[in-house]
Amino acid sequence: MRIAAAQLPAIDDSDDKIATTDHAVIMLDGASAFVPVPVPASAYADHLAERLRLSLTRVPDADLTATLAEAIRETADHFDLAAGESPSSTVTIARETGDHLDLLLLGDNLAILPGEIITDDRMDQLDLAPRTKYRQRLAAGSGYDEEHRRLLRELQDQQAQCRNRVDGYWIAEADPAAAAQAITARRSRSATPWLVLATDGAYNTMHHLALDDWSALANADSGQLHAVLSHCHRWEADDDPQAQALPRAKRHDDKSLASIMLTDR
Repeated sequence: MRIAAAQLPAIDDSDDKIATTDHAVIMLDGASAFVPVPVPASAYADHLAERLRLSLTRVPDADLTATLAEAIRETADHFDLAAGESPSSTVTIARETGDHLDLLLLGDNLAILPGEIITDDRMDQLDLAPRTKYRQRLAAGSGYDEEHRRLLRELQDQQAQCRNRVDGYWIAEADPAAAAQAITARRSRSATPWLVLATDGAYNTMHHLALDDWSALANADSGQLHAVLSHCHRWEADDDPQAQALPRAKRHDDKSLASIMLTDR
């Protein structure tokens, strides 16, 4: 695998994490917390990413679902976390094994392959009124006022009631059983010469600005990927600072991209 990656934090320390092995790329997006949690999302995502990296380095062909379950369990034990009261993170794993590419997605990162996009959109499918309302207000020009912040707190409270349960959505948090609900896929190497992984903070703005020529981005180096993310960041700051054109919870979200070429062996 030829791997290039770039990250751009929203402010300082990013809640996005990328880890790699010789045969796998792991991308996490720790969930920003607008309500108190016992451990920062960045610390949780960092530890979880490292556990996954170590496991897939030791056993490259391990079952991805079982590997994620054990990594969640160990991370929850490390931080003494309780389900429903903890930080959370998306998890995406892309792994080359034999003649195949294996994918696992838990949460709304995106895996873009030739001819298809794979994501876990179960949280976005929830019909939660605060999410609809804050987007409508932003589109109408309200900006990031106190009512917006109140709606985000209310939204996270409602999301917490739906987290890791049937008819809700599934995410890495403190319950290892969530791993069994991950979306998994296998594609042949011959039909998948490349793929791009993206967190939603990168994808949403890139898509809005038509910076989504994925086959070209798959061939980009880290500097070129970073330039794309910087372009998105500048547009958010200069052209849409109040999120009227592209309603979003924050002016800037952490942004991560990884391009992967499955090279001939």
